[in-house]
Amino acid sequence: MKVVSQIKLPIEQEMDLFEKKFTNSMVSNVSLLNRITHYVVNRKGKQMRPMFVFLIAKMVSSESKVEERTYRGASVIELIHTATLVHDDVVDDSNRRRGFFSINALWKNKIAVLVGDYLLSKGLLLSIDNGDFDLLQIISVAVREMSEGELLQIEKARKLDITEEVYYEIIRQKTATLIAACCAMGAKSVNASEEEVEDMRKFGELIGMAFQIKDDLFDYGNEKIGKPTGIDIKEQKMTLPLIYTLNHCQEKDRKWLINSIKNYNKDHKRVKEVIGFVKNAGGLEYAVAKMIFFKEEALQILDNYPQSPYKNSLVLMVNYVIDRKK
Repeated sequence: MKVVSQIKLPIEQEMDLFEKKFTNSMVSNVSLLNRITHYVVNRKGKQMRPMFVFLIAKMVSSESKVEERTYRGASVIELIHTATLVHDDVVDDSNRRRGFFSINALWKNKIAVLVGDYLLSKGLLLSIDNGDFDLLQIISVAVREMSEGELLQIEKARKLDITEEVYYEIIRQKTATLIAACCAMGAKSVNASEEEVEDMRKFGELIGMAFQIKDDLFDYGNEKIGKPTGIDIKEQKMTLPLIYTLNHCQEKDRKWLINSIKNYNKDHKRVKEVIGFVKNAGGLEYAVAKMIFFKEEALQILDNYPQSPYKNSLVLMVNYVIDRKK
């Protein structure tokens, strides 16, 4: 957590004020809703997304200042992101979120779906009521793409025929598009030029791609856990190390891999064998190289900006994404 505190240092005041504004943006006349949103706020994660909004806004702003619009933009992102997480837990039938019980586990699916809808509408209204239509467009595109990415992944998982290009499109939509929206939102909120907004969007997209590949690698084990999880294989998710291996192995091995994932994905011993095969085939090294490629591309965009505490924090953030242990 030490690195996260270091990243947050130049925007500590903004983040404190943001927390108050974000909590206020969820208030309802229905006490059940307030009880649930209070539970959500008290179990927040690292808040990387609002941090991206404020760091980018301060880096691109000529006076390193944020606007009231920046707070609204960060709140909209967080409201809509929280809504998608609540809905995701229902879709995945998941009872835990960040080590705590999920909304659907405590209050059942029906309430969880309605809470997600409520948070989504609160986000939309926060933009509409303040005439932030440019910010609303950025986040609306991200929500559309996130839904398309999830559905594309489901469609392709059934056939296990994902090419590397399709994989990149899935993770671009599913994961990278929201981080891209945060970065574009930060620039847009301080009235940066269209070119700069696009540069920041691209920066966020590249970090998002690296972030997802890092997640893929956790399935094959990491230093902290010390053992592979194989969860993605059990859920028939096509990750980059596996896609690389399927595309670069002999036909008989390919058939064995596909058969293992389709029919033996709950067999602990077989999943372990698949993980071992992917490691020996160089799947992990390939994925690590791609992750580093996306990281370097992101850092190159930051090279265009003069030194500042905000830029330093963003560089730290990029490195944290691929060095994190969970």
